[in-house]
Amino acid sequence: MSTVAVVGTGVIGASWAGLFLAHGLDVVATDPAPGAEERLRTALEGTPTDRLRFVADAGEAAAAADFVQENGPEREDVKHALFAVLDEAARPDVILASSSSGLLPSVIARGCPHHPERVVIGHPFNPPHLIPLVEVVPGRDTAPEVVDRAVAFYTSVGKRPIRLSREVPGHIANRLQAALWQEAYSLVERGVATVADIDTAIAYGPGLRWAVLGPFLNQHLSGGAGGLAHVLAHLGPPTEEWWRDLGRVHLTPELAETLVAGVDAERAGTDDRALVAARDAVLNRLLAAKAAQPDLP
Repeated sequence: MSTVAVVGTGVIGASWAGLFLAHGLDVVATDPAPGAEERLRTALEGTPTDRLRFVADAGEAAAAADFVQENGPEREDVKHALFAVLDEAARPDVILASSSSGLLPSVIARGCPHHPERVVIGHPFNPPHLIPLVEVVPGRDTAPEVVDRAVAFYTSVGKRPIRLSREVPGHIANRLQAALWQEAYSLVERGVATVADIDTAIAYGPGLRWAVLGPFLNQHLSGGAGGLAHVLAHLGPPTEEWWRDLGRVHLTPELAETLVAGVDAERAGTDDRALVAARDAVLNRLLAAKAAQPDLP
């Protein structure tokens, strides 16, 4: 695969384009929004763009591609209309991968009357050019070899793909995030802690360990010689009590206002661009440190 069509060049699409260009691939980008090409080229400053071509039509981009990475709005009607164009224009062997963060691939594939078997979710984490994870999710009609090829392609551009055995709304990582957000929002709503306190609790507590190892391996290591079996035997019952006490929260306008105000207070005096740059700098150092540790899975 030498040419990738990046369909939709917002925050996620632009980051995908930067990754593909950095790995020496040709990128044909498209986005119908006014000024999209200028914003994309601004986002890619510092990235060699001699292999980048911007076209106005999604079908033209798909026709030129060996792989399509779609990044359109999270709406079924928009996806169906867009994938109908991609399905019509792309060669039958070209994978149509969606960056959708929660829609089911079987639902998206309804927009592909010709070749629904080549539709797959390739969900990245923001920013895709830095965060290695890609969730590869097949739909009901997705051919197994399409999943294999998608995993191989993402691996070839430095990603860490995982494949889901079956589709669920939100895939894996977003469902785990949603579970944490539910309790975080509930703690704020109940007045247990501030937004800043909760961010500190994660960023300077379990989040540091989660950035190195996942929840299961961290839990195993916390059990000492007995490992996970010891943790489950001794901390399982109180954990079940905590589960029953977790908050059930509704995102009311009042709660949304409280959360936004809390974030505004936490970031007071901090420029978002500087915050993004600092985050990305730490991510780069963290990824380099992880790569230098052969014992990490």
